[in-house]
Amino acid sequence: MAHRPVGQTGRVLLTVSTTHQPATDLGYLLHKHPDRVQDFRQSFGTVTVFYPEATTQRCTVALLLDVDPVRLARSQARNAPDFSLAQYVNDRSYAASSLLGVAMADVFSTARSGRCASRQELADSAIPLEIVVPTLPCRGGADIAHRLFEPLGWVVEAEPIPLDEAFAEWGDSRYLRLRLTGVVRLADALNQLHVLLPVLDESKHYWQGPDEVDKLLRSGEGWLGSHPEAALITRRYLGRRSGLTRTALARLAELGDEVEEALEPADDEDLLQPEEKRVPLNVQRHDAVHQALLDLGARTVIDLGCGPGQFLGRLVKTPVFTRIAGSDVSTRSLQYAARRLRLDRMSERQAQRVELFQSALTYEDDRIAGFDAAVLMEVVEHVDPPRLEALERVVFGAAGPGAVIVTTPNAEYNVLYEGLAGMRHPDHRFEWTRDEFTEWSGRVAATYGYRVELRGIGEIDETLGAPTQLAIFTRKEGNDD
Repeated sequence: MAHRPVGQTGRVLLTVSTTHQPATDLGYLLHKHPDRVQDFRQSFGTVTVFYPEATTQRCTVALLLDVDPVRLARSQARNAPDFSLAQYVNDRSYAASSLLGVAMADVFSTARSGRCASRQELADSAIPLEIVVPTLPCRGGADIAHRLFEPLGWVVEAEPIPLDEAFAEWGDSRYLRLRLTGVVRLADALNQLHVLLPVLDESKHYWQGPDEVDKLLRSGEGWLGSHPEAALITRRYLGRRSGLTRTALARLAELGDEVEEALEPADDEDLLQPEEKRVPLNVQRHDAVHQALLDLGARTVIDLGCGPGQFLGRLVKTPVFTRIAGSDVSTRSLQYAARRLRLDRMSERQAQRVELFQSALTYEDDRIAGFDAAVLMEVVEHVDPPRLEALERVVFGAAGPGAVIVTTPNAEYNVLYEGLAGMRHPDHRFEWTRDEFTEWSGRVAATYGYRVELRGIGEIDETLGAPTQLAIFTRKEGNDD
């Protein structure tokens, strides 16, 4: 691809279309009026937002980024990746990259948050979307684009762009024309693009500091952790900085997601098809809790603090569980869970097995009672210590299931996570040592008439134990209400 002289402006385009009717509601969701052309200044250029079509049947918003290479070079710190000659001779000005991701995140910041006072129900809903990026650098080619977007529910068209159409023998460039279609919540779509555009490019125009982990987790909420390529995405987004990557993956795991550690690959490993890998800790947690439920002979199960429903999906696939419920204090998480389980597509018979509802575990709720077993997987550490007794009373006392399975981090193990300072996730109110968990479990069991068995989950360190602690509470005979 030819490079323009410094001083000329390069243009990068992204369009988002919907056929939801009335389609012009897209303007409300984006907080950008279809009848206006708006410009937004960035440190590296100017963003123009306009609507090439806006009818009740179809509406398209275009984000056009004019990149000024001189302003881009001046805006970069001296230790940024593109400094020196690369700041003058590169493709930042011509292809979708972190520049477009940053610009889109800024211009559509309210839409990314999912807030829309005039159309909140629509903002919370999945709608038909088409996203087109005409020129997109992609290390690994079309296969990587499919691996990243298809698990998120998108139909992916990734068309390689020839190096030169006049010389077919030269082959394809590293650029794609990307078209995504699907029924997705707009906020989710924008956040996915914010993360995955620089991941595909595997280059950022700015220096990455520790706050990049927080940016990644915010934009990846509800979808990143359960993505089969979560480790690849995290490594690329964080520029393969091992400390940041390990911290991000550990924090994702503590959110109940599927990844735990970052195995640093060779430069080309991301381009290979997934092969046998070490089983992530969260998968081991799910395996251990699932097997414990089977061993207990439970038929009705409630997942308390179910989050986006990953473990519920495992339960639904197990026919022996005849009644399955998930509760969470977050309505957003329950919406994710419903989409993950595809409740709207279940047969009537299947749908009768599953129930989702909002509930706070520190307040009594008749809906959480009457189950053979209750699961508290990576939940108790999110409760303020003064409120723990209320949770104990609600779950073990008022609800009183036949069994309660609790998992929680082992604080002693944290020193083995490179780059992790403090607790595994900023929302954790505490993390127990093994002695502290043993004391808590014994006290709760004695108070509410349960027996308790303690186990570890994950790779065991001879001195520090296992990364996850597991307690299986079973009601003593004669203590049934």
